[in-house]
Amino acid sequence: MADSDDRVKEFTEFRQRMNQRILDEPNQVVRRFFALDTQTYQAGALDVKTKELCGLVASMVLRCDDCISYHVAQCRDAGVTRAELFDVFSVALVVGGSIVIPHLRRAVDFLDRLELGAADAPAAHDHVDPV
Repeated sequence: MADSDDRVKEFTEFRQRMNQRILDEPNQVVRRFFALDTQTYQAGALDVKTKELCGLVASMVLRCDDCISYHVAQCRDAGVTRAELFDVFSVALVVGGSIVIPHLRRAVDFLDRLELGAADAPAAHDHVDPV
């Protein structure tokens, strides 16, 4: 369990620390992009759960492990079940092909760690006021 706690905790703490460090800089383009991300995943015509599932598929196809871990955690927070996650994993595999398999392994590992009650998952999309 300690390994589970460490991976989720390390991911969450690093993400929060570096996001804050980045947002402390007076760069309006970066701040606006972060704000756009925050706004994108809010409920609209699509609910938060659906948007997070879309983000997860895109992240898997683009092969971004940080994004995959983040969206797996956000999907769980949005009430996505393990069965629903595996349906989404299958979509990502079909769209992205076999190159997605290593990322699927890490996604399932991260999900398993979250389900074991590892450290707190990353907070929802960092709130950044639009500028």
